[in-house]
Amino acid sequence: MKLLWFIPTHGDSRYLGSAQGARAAGFDYFRQVAIAADSLGYEGVLIPTGRSCEDPWVVAASLIEATRRLKFLVALRPGLVAPSLAARMAASFDRLSGGRLMINLVTGGDADELAGDGQFLDHAERYAQSEEFMRIWRAVLERSHGRADDPAGVVRGVDFEGRHLSVRDARLLYPPLQRPYPPLYFGGSSEAAHELAAAQFDTYLTWGEPPEAVAGKVADVKRRAARHGRTLGFGIRLHVIVRETEEAAWRAAGELLSRLDEDTVRAAQARFARMDSVGQRRMAELHRGRFDRHDARSLEIAPNLWAGVGLVRGGAGTALVGNPEQVAARLREYAALGLDTFILSGYPHLEEAHRVAELLFPLLPLERPAPDAARPVLSGPFGEIVANGIAPPSRAGGRPANTAAPAGTAALHAAS
Repeated sequence: MKLLWFIPTHGDSRYLGSAQGARAAGFDYFRQVAIAADSLGYEGVLIPTGRSCEDPWVVAASLIEATRRLKFLVALRPGLVAPSLAARMAASFDRLSGGRLMINLVTGGDADELAGDGQFLDHAERYAQSEEFMRIWRAVLERSHGRADDPAGVVRGVDFEGRHLSVRDARLLYPPLQRPYPPLYFGGSSEAAHELAAAQFDTYLTWGEPPEAVAGKVADVKRRAARHGRTLGFGIRLHVIVRETEEAAWRAAGELLSRLDEDTVRAAQARFARMDSVGQRRMAELHRGRFDRHDARSLEIAPNLWAGVGLVRGGAGTALVGNPEQVAARLREYAALGLDTFILSGYPHLEEAHRVAELLFPLLPLERPAPDAARPVLSGPFGEIVANGIAPPSRAGGRPANTAAPAGTAALHAAS
């Protein structure tokens, strides 16, 4: 399992739909979250896109130097940037970061936002444009590595004439480190989205729906990919509210909604209803606008799967809520459906990055980034020293395996 975290470039808070408990969304905070994710061992971070966010490419580039192994899942928006320019951006970022770029294609589903960016195509035509965009983007990057049959490594240009996009002799002289290009991620719930993912992407992403709904999506994309002679990976985007006890987790879910009012929920749902995103519609159907701040658990739509976040947040609107064993069991349930990538987040994102790592990582079969050989691996003790000389026991009741007891500790224990 690969676990990614999230950089909250659209703002962060302890409460949904309220300025109370909010914190400034600026570079220092993004840097703190990125360093936490990097040092804790997350595979990477998703950086969101849209007019409600800071630009993902600028943010990601600003965090390269602050991190060592962390990968960046950064959005491309067909129709807002030319595919050949997007290929140069991707190659430069991949080279400068040491091969730490992942690409997330976003077609968009908010007509108001798209119009503001000069994108006026309807849902079907946006997917047709995206298909052309990816064909050009992939070809430019593939050819940037030179011809295998040419000792001089000549880079061939790409010619393409489509309904929405055309290029002539598009070429890239500085190839990305990752071959043939950085890994490609794509999410969408429509038939067009499934077909595009099956034909051109490496990993299909879904928002957090109940397991049986996710299983149906996975099966459909697999069938379509097989027709193209391809196989894909699968991933899911979820929020997480994990606490040491189930009761504490549900209290935390209720607290997240405790400053929310019905007018804000109605306004948010009215905006979501105007979008042409099938995925957003499916998120809304999970909660149907039900709101009871005194009974958070009324929005539990499957075991430990909670739709409360989607009352006011667009996109991913569900969270796993429970104690560590419960949340880990739900993640393993999704993994059994064929998912291997889990993009998680929690409010507020800095503290929850630590909490998720501390409570969930020990319970999951994680694919962790390789240790940095240039940095020593620190031994314990882990936790605050007790009475100036006693190392705290591990959670399991014993001392961490790589932690030696301080001198005199055994004698102190015997005396007690």
